[in-house]
Amino acid sequence: MVRTPLTPEERERGERLGRLLREARGERSMVEVAASAGISAETLRKIETGRAPTPAFFTVAALAVTLELSMDEVARMCAPVPV
Repeated sequence: MVRTPLTPEERERGERLGRLLREARGERSMVEVAASAGISAETLRKIETGRAPTPAFFTVAALAVTLELSMDEVARMCAPVPV
């Protein structure tokens, strides 16, 4: 299966998501947060660095619960920036 290349907007949204998660994680370790969310530390690392800019919905939802973020807040922070 060939994957369609991401648009610049999708990459930018992924970078915003990564920043939001890093900030919400604060001093907690990546391993601790990933384990609490039921994902691997490598998956969290990829999301936080923008190398996985389109994570699955349930991955984002699990991270939001672990980091005490509302899905509304995640959506607002990752929405396209108005021009």
